[in-house]
Amino acid sequence: MFRIAEQRFAIDAHEVVEVLPRLQLKPIAHTPDWVAGVLAHRGALVPVIDVGALSFGNPAPVRTSTRLVLVHYRVDPLRPDLLLGLILEQATDTLRCLPEEFQPYGLDNQQAPYLGPVREDALGMVQRISVQDLLSDAVRALLYPLPDVPASEQREPL
Repeated sequence: MFRIAEQRFAIDAHEVVEVLPRLQLKPIAHTPDWVAGVLAHRGALVPVIDVGALSFGNPAPVRTSTRLVLVHYRVDPLRPDLLLGLILEQATDTLRCLPEEFQPYGLDNQQAPYLGPVREDALGMVQRISVQDLLSDAVRALLYPLPDVPASEQREPL
């Protein structure tokens, strides 16, 4: 679980590879503001996005509870080992519940397809985020260029 401002969100723990402290990143020029940079991690370059900046335009504050969470990014069956880094605010708790406890919330927000169903508990509502739906096709092509194809041939305008 994590927060964006006062709102609570969750990602499926099965997607999580590793939880790290917030680390120094190499910025990537000419990307959306919510693309925080790239991380060199165990011999691989991992793109990192700030989920708060993506969702509400508010970057996660620099705090000890702000984490860099590496998740499986399974959008390309030919590259099943892709990782995506997520900067998450107050990523300190876990939630154990059945997936069916999350219910659709009645909105079809096509600008944010990653915002999933919600679950209510004693502290309010928690919304599930779909990791696989975080990036648009254009941003995905920018951050994960196909091997042996020049990046200039893969990109669509952002």
